[in-house]
This record gives sequence, structure tokens and C-alpha cells, in this order.
Amino acid sequence: MKHPLAAALAVALTAALSAAAPAQTPTADAPVNPQSPATRGSQAANPLFVESPLPLEYPQFDKLKDEHFPPAFDAGMTRNLEEVRKIATEKTAPTFENTILALEKSGKLLGNARRIFGNLNGTDTNDTRKRINNEYAPKFAAHRDAIVLDPQLFARVETIYNQRNDLGLDAEGVRLVEEYHDSFVRSGARLGDSDKARLKDINARLAALGTEFSNNVLDEVNDSAVLVDDKAALAGLSESQIATAAAAARDKGHEGKYLLTLLNTTGQPVLPQLDNRALRERVHKASVARGSRGNEWDNTGIVAEVLKLRGERAKMLGYATPAEFVLADETAATVEAVNQMLGRLAPAAVANARREGEALQAMIDREQAAKGEPSFKLEPWDWAYYTEKVRKAEYDFDDNQLKPYFEMKNVLENGVFFAATELYGITFKERTDLPKYHPDTWTYDVFDKDGKQLSIFIFDPYARPSKRGGAWMNSYVGESELEGTLPVVANHQNIPKPPDGEPTLLTWDEVTTMFHEFGHALHGMFSDVKYPYFFMNVPRDFVEFPSQVNEMWADWPSILANYARHHETGEPLPQALLDKKMASATFNEGFATTEYLGAAMLDQYLHQLPQDRLPSAAEIMATEAAALKSVGLDYAPVPPRYRTPYFSHIMGGYAATYYAYIWSEVLDANTVEWIKANGGLKPENGERLRSTLLSRGGAKDAKQLFVDFTGHEPKIEPLLKKRGLDAPPAN
Repeated sequence: MKHPLAAALAVALTAALSAAAPAQTPTADAPVNPQSPATRGSQAANPLFVESPLPLEYPQFDKLKDEHFPPAFDAGMTRNLEEVRKIATEKTAPTFENTILALEKSGKLLGNARRIFGNLNGTDTNDTRKRINNEYAPKFAAHRDAIVLDPQLFARVETIYNQRNDLGLDAEGVRLVEEYHDSFVRSGARLGDSDKARLKDINARLAALGTEFSNNVLDEVNDSAVLVDDKAALAGLSESQIATAAAAARDKGHEGKYLLTLLNTTGQPVLPQLDNRALRERVHKASVARGSRGNEWDNTGIVAEVLKLRGERAKMLGYATPAEFVLADETAATVEAVNQMLGRLAPAAVANARREGEALQAMIDREQAAKGEPSFKLEPWDWAYYTEKVRKAEYDFDDNQLKPYFEMKNVLENGVFFAATELYGITFKERTDLPKYHPDTWTYDVFDKDGKQLSIFIFDPYARPSKRGGAWMNSYVGESELEGTLPVVANHQNIPKPPDGEPTLLTWDEVTTMFHEFGHALHGMFSDVKYPYFFMNVPRDFVEFPSQVNEMWADWPSILANYARHHETGEPLPQALLDKKMASATFNEGFATTEYLGAAMLDQYLHQLPQDRLPSAAEIMATEAAALKSVGLDYAPVPPRYRTPYFSHIMGGYAATYYAYIWSEVLDANTVEWIKANGGLKPENGERLRSTLLSRGGAKDAKQLFVDFTGHEPKIEPLLKKRGLDAPPAN
């Protein structure tokens, strides 16, 4: 599964509530007057206080400095509150225009500053940005509460909500009113004063804890890198990988040694290749220990407190558990629906994983016997290594055979972009005149099929210590008819950067991730909504759907033929090698599904616990083990994709919704089935997907968007077939 995108969704009240996330008022003892001479002077030199003159309001990265953000935040919160108070105290009767539309148009300074800062802090953080983030997270939470818990403002919103079907609004306008009202109610607008005060405290504390957790995850992944003294221990890695490890060690002051950096997942990319079993064990144990080592970055205490506060907040808002509260706003709708779907998948997945494990153990036994040495029990650090051996033995195929045919920029331009051109008619042109926030990025103009500009796209592929783990999409500028804006979107991955002068060759997983993330980008580029609130504002269990559909083009024959070429000779990927890859498509799928479900069901377990059964910090890891055992996923060689102390998804926007990836994959599998049955890669299918689904954002019910495209309700059978879980266990 892929990591979540950082800002693919708008949350709650997009423009009115600071465009993308929670916020807080300036403190009473340090007010900011945006009209004072000193403030006006600082604003004149601050690019955040003016609309960017660059195309599509593209950020002025070359002029932005870290010190520009706090003044913009402070003035933005002050200005936003003034705008909102004016709406709340309006003397005339509430109307759609003077309340809902006025809220939509408010908060632009704060929203823009927060969006840019959040994106930069995720992709290229530093100590100053961490400090700013720590300082402002609770302030932003309180700012948001000051708006959604304002009784005068909510009274106006509720009046319009009660009249919404009699105001002559179109369907999108009615939905906007309903969404605003629902956001206020779910944020506590109907609570009494004492409960509102407590809710504000909870929200501020949760914001601070979430920021601390995120900082700890990044610091831990950097601190946990494995230092290797002897090059011989790296047998199995390529010379390029060894050179990268040497450079990483040198950068940390360990000249002549090798540093194996980690990603924020349980499994690590070097494990399939390392011949040295003791080193594989070191890497795995370093990975799974993160966040629970009892050091300054230990996250177990944060997790325990967050679960407690989320439980208290859910009960306050009328829900038994945080999961019940969260899922009420998703397409799944109920805890029971999610549990039923995960419960149906888990037994088949773990049964497949155990069969795969038996094949790996047999390979170990044979190898050890051939060497005249005693065998050993399959462990998590052995799985990926022996998987490649079994894959080679059964299919005569090794994933590393593909890498020479997947040079990164060629995959992007002649694969990802080419597929979008073939399906949607859009075209791309690299431009080098726009400023960059980091040298290792590429920028492209995107043109619609009529030649008009559609978007600007930023590609940021490489891993670096200042970048959070995973892969994601974000937006710097959203699209809306109301504001007259077009999207500026970015894709991020964590591909290891090779030494200077060497090509960036991708694994198949990295290739499919590139197609996946561009599916998110297309969702943003094609947005055609009237109101800013609806820009990509879809439920969490729907947001991964368009991106997963876009993965289907990675191995589509005409697309693959256009980009899968040897980086030195230009020769196409041999058909025999492709056939082997396709034959092994569902190989190791038991592992992949089980490690994902382990994380998804852990997320649900923690967020479905009643308040009186929540674990303390000291009990977090034992609770994790009990959770996996309770659902039959305690198969030791396949640990969950994320363990609790570095499970960033559930401390962020995917709390109680990590199941969303597999839920979205149900929609994806149905959609891929429909596309294949209706002619595959052809413009008519692209136009249908774009017009009925990708362009609508949150302007229509998410499940209905799926039905509009496929013509039927979602079915689980295509997913079971795709993952090889539809066949009965072999005898």
C-alpha cells in the first residue's frame, strides 16, 4: 500500500477554516495588528502577503524564508477571525451569499500560508520549521475551534441548512450547505459551554501531540539507520547501492563505513538482497524497534494519550468510540461494515501467507542441507530474501532483472505522462524558469486536450533526511470556479538517490507507486468544481480509489512498450521477461495482503476499544500483540506494515481509516474490470472517468460517483480475484 498524500483532501471547512487544517487565535498577551506600521512594513517584504505573480499563483519559493511564516500565520488568523465575526454578527437575515459563500471566500491569507508551510515541512523540514510547527499546531487547533464553536455563526449556518431546499440553489449549492452544517455539528457546535471548553483543550492537545509524534518518527528513522563497518557484509547489494551507503555514512561523519538508511515501514528495501543474515536481522530489528526504545523519541506515551483523548472526544460528540465517530463520515458508514470486509479478507490472506511461508522454509531447508549446515526457522528478516529465491526458482524471475529498463525520468515522461496523454489527451512540457523549493525537483506545465493550461505539476522523487517517509500528493493551489484558480499539484516519493552521474533505476514497486501518485495528481488536475470546499474533498476511504485505478496503466502493453527500455541500449523489455513478471503477479500476495491487513486491523482495534480498556504507555506494545492475535494475524514471519509507534497514518488523517486503501481497492478493482470490458485504453473511457468521477471532487456523494461510472454498486469479488484470494486453499 502507498502512503497517504499530505494534502489531497480538504478538511472540514476548507476556505473558512483556513483552507486545509485546524487553527488558533493569537494569544491575548501578544495580539497582532495587521494594520500597524510595523506589521505593514514586514508584510511588504513577505511574499505570503501578496498573491503570487507567477503562473497559476505558483509559490515564490525563491523568495520564501522560514521567518515569513509566523507573521503570515498571526495576521492570517486575525484577519480570518475578523471576517468570520463580520459574518456571524451580520444584521440582515442569513442567506447563502452572506453566510456560506462569505465563509468560502474567507481565510485566504491563512489558508495559503498554511498550505505552503505544511507542504514544505513535509518534504524538506529543518529545525526552524519543526519549531514553527510545534508552536503553531495548537494555535491552529484553537483558531478552528473559535470558528466552528461560535454559536452565532452556527445559528446562521443552521438557519440556511433548514431552508436549503427552498433557496433556489443548484445541487452543488445544496450539498455545500449540508457539508458546512455537518462539519459544524461534528466539530461540537451543539455542545454546551463547558463541553466546548473541554473540547478546545482536547483539540489543542491532540494537535501538539500529533506534531510531536511526527517529529519523533522522522528523528527515529534517521537515528535508527544501521552502520556497517565491513563492505563484505553488504554482499548482494549492487555497487551503486554500496556507493550510496558509503556516501550516507560519510555525510554522517563515518568515513570508510556504510550506512543503511531506513524507510518508515516495517520492511526495508535492502532485505531482499542482503546475503548476510545477521545484517538482515540487525536491519529488521532496528526497523521494528523505532518509537518504542525508551529514548527521547519514544512514541508509546503519545499514542496512549492520543487514544484516551480521542475516546473522550468521541463520547462527548455522541459516539461510543473514535472509530464509530470517524466512520460515520466515510463511505463505509459503520464499524460493522469495515469489520465485515476486513474479516472476510483476513483468513484468506493469512492462509496464503502461511502457504508462502512453507515454501520459503522449504527453500531454507534445501539450501542449508546443500551446504551441510543445520537449517533455521523462517524469521521476518528472511522473508523478502528467500521470496526472491523462490520467485527465481518457480518463475525463473528476479525483480532486479527489471530495473535496467526503468530509468526514472523515462518512466515519468514516456510512461506516466504518456498514459495520461493516451487516455485523456492532456500533454506536458517541462519548464525550468520557475523557482524550486529543492534542487531535486522537476516542474511541468500541463495542457488540456484543447491546448489550454490545465495545471502545473511538481515531481519530487528522492529520499532525503529532511523528508517524511512514503509517497504522497499535495496541492499548493486548489481549483475552484468561485476563486478562478487552477491547480498546482505535486507528487513525492522516497526513491534512493544514486551517486552523481549514475542513472536512477526503479524497482517495479517504485514504478507502480509513480503511476499511483499521479492518479492523485490527476484527481487534482481534473477538478472542475464551483466551490473551494469541494476541491478533492472526498472521504478517506474513497481518496485512494482514483490513484489505484491509475496503476492499471503501468503494465498495460502499449504503455509498457513505450517506457520499459534499457537505460543504456534503448532495447525494449524482453517479452519473455515480461511474461515471467506477469506470471508471478500474485506471487507473495498473501504476504502483501497480510502485512497490510495487520496494520489496518490494528488501527481499528485501537480505535474501537472502549475508554475503560485503553492501554497505558507501558501496555501499547502488548496491546498491539493482543490485537493481531485476536484477529488471527499473529503470524510472526509477517509483521504488520506499520507498528504502532511509527504508524504515522493513524496519528494523522487516517486515524480509524487505514482500511481505506483496501476499501478503495474494492472500488478500483470494479472500475478496472469495467474499463477492460469496455475497450481499455481509449479516450472515450478517459472522458467518462474524468467527467463522471475525477472532476467532481466532493461536489457529489462519493459512492454515487462510483455508481455513475460503473453503473452498479461495488462488489468485493473483483478484489479477491485481483489479489489471488478467490481460489480455495490448495490441499
